[in-house]
Order: sequence, then C-alpha cells, then structure tokens
Amino acid sequence: MIDHILGRPSTRFRKWQVFTVVLFWSFYLSKFSRHGPPGVQRLSRWLSSRFTMHQALVASGVALYVSRNFARVVGLESPEPLANLYDRSFFRATWITTALDAGWWTAMHLRPKWLRHSCEIIFTVYYLVCAEQADELVKRVRGDLNVQHLRVSWNKPNSPVLRWVTGLMRPKFMKYPPRPITIPRPKNSDYREAVAAWLYFDGPMSDLAEQHQLVLDIPGGGFVAMDPRCHDDKLMAWAGKLGIPVIALDYKKAPEYPYPHALNECYDAYFQMVATRGRCVGLSGEHAPKIIISGDSAGGNLAFSTVLMILDDQSPYSGWDSSRQAQSLPPPEAVVGIYPALEMNIGNWMTDEQLSLLRRPERRTENKRIMDRKSQDFRKLTPNTPGNSDDEDDDHMTNGVRSNGQRRSKQYTRLAMSSMISYFNDRIISPEMLRAMIVLYVGEYRRPDFATDYLLSPLRAPEALLARFPKTFLLCGERDPLVDDTAIFAGRLRQAHKQEFTRRQELGLENEDAVFDDKKHVQVVLVNGVSHGFLQFVSVFPRGWQYVHACSRWMRDVFEKAEVGHEPPSSVASNNGEDYFSHSKARSRRTSEASNDGRPLEIQVPGRLRMTSISSPTTKKKSGTSHIGRLHSSRSKVTRSSNMSGRKSPSDTMHFLSRLASTEDLVGRRMDRVTGNLGQESRSNGD
Repeated sequence: MIDHILGRPSTRFRKWQVFTVVLFWSFYLSKFSRHGPPGVQRLSRWLSSRFTMHQALVASGVALYVSRNFARVVGLESPEPLANLYDRSFFRATWITTALDAGWWTAMHLRPKWLRHSCEIIFTVYYLVCAEQADELVKRVRGDLNVQHLRVSWNKPNSPVLRWVTGLMRPKFMKYPPRPITIPRPKNSDYREAVAAWLYFDGPMSDLAEQHQLVLDIPGGGFVAMDPRCHDDKLMAWAGKLGIPVIALDYKKAPEYPYPHALNECYDAYFQMVATRGRCVGLSGEHAPKIIISGDSAGGNLAFSTVLMILDDQSPYSGWDSSRQAQSLPPPEAVVGIYPALEMNIGNWMTDEQLSLLRRPERRTENKRIMDRKSQDFRKLTPNTPGNSDDEDDDHMTNGVRSNGQRRSKQYTRLAMSSMISYFNDRIISPEMLRAMIVLYVGEYRRPDFATDYLLSPLRAPEALLARFPKTFLLCGERDPLVDDTAIFAGRLRQAHKQEFTRRQELGLENEDAVFDDKKHVQVVLVNGVSHGFLQFVSVFPRGWQYVHACSRWMRDVFEKAEVGHEPPSSVASNNGEDYFSHSKARSRRTSEASNDGRPLEIQVPGRLRMTSISSPTTKKKSGTSHIGRLHSSRSKVTRSSNMSGRKSPSDTMHFLSRLASTEDLVGRRMDRVTGNLGQESRSNGD
C-alpha cells in the first residue's frame, strides 16, 4: 500500500511494509494483555477454554482462506480468460511449465549453485500448489524482462535435476549419447571461428561414414537461449527412428552476436556439408548427401532464411565464394518448420491480402478454426449481439454488397486481428517476450527495413524465390500467437508454386491436362487447442510425441522419394575428390548452358559482394555486449547495409530522423523504457 500512496511502485517499499507490519504486531503481543484489549478479553477467555491451539490455528487458516476467496464464494469473481483457450492436456502442461518458470525465476539470484538448484525444485513444488501466485509472479517478470530472465527460463532443461527427470521419462531411442562437433568455416568466409554443433546418431563413427542422408536442425530459443541439448527429446527421437545422423547447430546467441551472425553460421554450416560432401560431420564423402533442414520457433526463422539465401542467386550473398561461380549451391530436399517465427514486423490487423490467403475455398477446412477464432474477437466484446451464421460470415468476407441484385458496390471486409494480438494472454509466449527477442536479435545499433528484409522476416520473401522453394512441411498449434506466420507463409508458397505451374503450362513445359497439386509443395498441420513450444515439453504433454514422430515420417518419406526419383548417389566427380564444387571446365560449361536454356537472357552484373560480417557503427563498446567480427576482405572492404535482402531501404537514405518539435523525444523515451535494460542481467528496483 505504501508504494501506491507514494505513487511509485517498488519492491523496496513492499519489503519495508512487511517489516513494519511484523514489528508492529510483535510489539503488540509483547506489551499488551494476552487476551487482547478490554473489549475482547471476555470473548478471548471463553474461546481459549473451548479450543485447543491446534484447533485455533486450523480455524484461523480456514477463515483466512475464505476471506481471500470471498468473491468466488458469492459469485463476484472476474471472468477466466483462459477457460476455453487450450485443451485440457495442454493447459495441465502449461500449469507445470508456469510453476517451473516461477520457481526458477524466484531462485535465480541465489548462490552457491547447489543451493540455487535445490531451491528451484522446492519453489516449483510450492508454485504447483499455489498456481495463482505462480501466474502473478510470471506476469510481473514478463512485464520487466531482460535477457537473463529469458535464459534462466528457457535453459532450465539443462539443469541437473530436470535433465535427470526428463531422461527417465523419455523412451530409449538411442544407445549412443549425442556428440559435440565443430564444423569449419568455408575457406573464403570472413568468419574464422568454427560452427559448434551436436551430432545425434545411433551408431559408431564407422557406421556414420556410410551414411548419405542427414538432417540439419536449427534449434529455437528466441535467438538468445537454448542449445541443442534442450531439444533432446525431439532430436533423439528423430535420430533413433530415422537411423540417420541429425546435426543440430549450436549457433551463437544474441545480444552478444546479433543479426545476421547466427544466420551466417547456419548458411556456412550447410555450405560446408555440401562442399565437403559431408566429410565435415563425419561422412565418408563418397556421395553427395541428401539434406533436410528443420527448425522450430526462432530456429524456424533461421531455417527458412537459410533456404532463401541458398535460392537467391541474384543477391550479393550468392557470389561471395568466387570458386563456385559455375555451380550453384543445391537447395535441401525439404524444409520442416515447427511453429516458426517468420514475421518480425508485429502488427495488430491482418491485411486483405493475408486474409485472402486464409479464405481460399480449397483451404476452408484447414483454416476454419483460425478464422472462427478471429470472428470471436468481436463477438466476445458484444456477447448480447446475435452472431451471423457461417454462410453469412463468408458472404460478408468474400462477396461485395449487391444492390438491386445487379450492381456490385464496394467490398467490405470485417476487421481481423493478428494472432499475436488475439492470443496476447498466451501462457507460453507473451507480446513482451516477443518484443524482447526481436530487439535483442536485431541489435542495439540497427534499424532494419522490416518491409523488405526477407532474411529477417521470411514471410516477406518475393514470389520468385518462393516458387523455387523445396517441399515444405509446417506444424503449428492453432492457439499459437505465431500461427498466422505459418498459415500465411503456407498460402504464399501455394500461390507462388501455382503461378509457376501455370507459367510452365503456358510454355508447354507441363501437360495441358495436368492439375496443380499443392500437397506436392506444402503440407500444413495445425494442432487444435495447443499453443507454442509443445514439442519442447513432451514429458508433461505426452500428445506431443505423436507430432515428433509425424515429423520423422515426413522426413523418411522425403528421403525415400528422393532415392526412388533420382539415380543412386554418384561418386565424387572432381579432379581430386575433395570438393563438391571441384569439376572440369567442360562439365562447368555444359552445366551452365543447360541451366540457361529455360531462362531468359540476362545481363550479368559484375563485382558481386562477398559475404562479410557486419560491424556495428563506431561507438563506445560495452564489455560483454558485442563480439561481431571485423570486416576483412582480400578484394575490398565493403560495409553492407542492415537490409540483408540487397535492396536499399528507404530509411537508409535518410541522414537523420524527423522528430517532434519539442524538447522531449517521445519516441526515444518510449523505446528507452522498452529496451533500456533488456541486455542487463538484472534491473534495479525503483526507489
């Protein structure tokens, strides 16, 4: 109460308030009569003769409990916003994960380690019983997040007790433990530090050399936390079920290594696997390996951005390695995206173009529950207003208003909020957490153009690249704040592939009677009643195992079709058998001529930029906040703009920002409040 009277919410005031109350009543008990003031002494003596101390304590506890829940007893409690948000099994799982977060955050500042690890479990058990206190604590912490909070919460699977418990609950998929490995950088890369990774393979290294298929997984973790060992359930299941190696990258995390450092690591790792024919990860190198790229959450963003870098042969990135100009980097066999974060430009409302992708007749069944949920956003605000039927909704959404049965007037589209706003009270990922992740990933000194930078937001990729995308599998919960990213990206992929199919039919490259089948290019699974990260805690959400195995079946089908539809893996066709891009000049010319037969005449622009690490502007560096590599190139030193797509952002042409004609910069003050202490390990309390 003291902090409210002073108008300054502070944990310090509340601490002194507790001390004051305890001291006051201690003084009262020591100085006054044991039966209380004169007005209640008679009643106190009568009660003391009727109740024992144990009975009095129990009765006092019950009375306190009833007083705290008085509103519930008499029906005055506020509505429950989570009543129909999740299904029962997922809500039980979030109850446990919320208690874990609350316990870990409560004990995070304790030292030494043994005391902290012990208190984490004790506090978690307490918050499992006192679930509402856990919800309140988690809500308060998320309102004032910093990077340390995110890492404590998301790295907890690596704590000794949880690792032991989850290991007991996990089925035995592998006899061999995961192995740490490093993947060297390409020789022409400006980065020198090797890429760390973990190898999941159920077999000895001698058997690994005989493999010619592998999965390259990019784990999620909000770009700031979680190494591959936090994803052991999923990765061990894939490696055990498929019987092939799974390489999980342990890329560098923000804010120490902001965008695009992690993306370049992923690209370099894939490049080396192709260039060395898998020798960099233990394969024999006799055959070119078939690779599937997968990623979840933030790792899904990096996975799709990596594929876009591979496909974009017209961007400055494609020509950074002059030794392979005659042969392009082959794309992966398929991409598996698990609740990927594909849009960094958070918006409140969906555009007409985005809605049209969800409302296509052929996708009505798949996206029905998503659209129903968006319709309920308005109906929940006006519960007494009768709602339209499904047919009436479709008429208002897709058809214009007709007058006199003839003339078609202007089309009207009902507002539809984005999933991030619709599910802002999600128990797994909140808007505050998403905001913190984006700010930390982008970096302190960058202002990217979210509208054009499709390596930062793959949802913005041009259709020319989407039409060349390999087969894509998408898995997401329908109540996920990021579900719109999945649904819209799938719609854009279908649209791009269909337009490419139509173009090829017009050119006579496809049979006139052929019918476009979008399932050959995109498959989407939306899990009802489930939010974000459900493959991350399958120990408390057993239904998640069926989706882990579904992903492995997708991968197996892709590999089997690749074996059937293509010739057996050929031996290394190079001068010395050491490099995928080593080949004779005659073969290079034939490959180049064959690849150009189906393409229009192009004017080649010389002097492509090499891939370089991006340096921050010259500023006073803070210790421990930036480890971005310096630019160094044998050709020339080129400073690239923050727009990774190669297009020049309109903001890059401005030498200053137009500000309000006032002595106070309102935007600066607002962003300073939002981002000021995200990179700090702790935030001091207000006085």
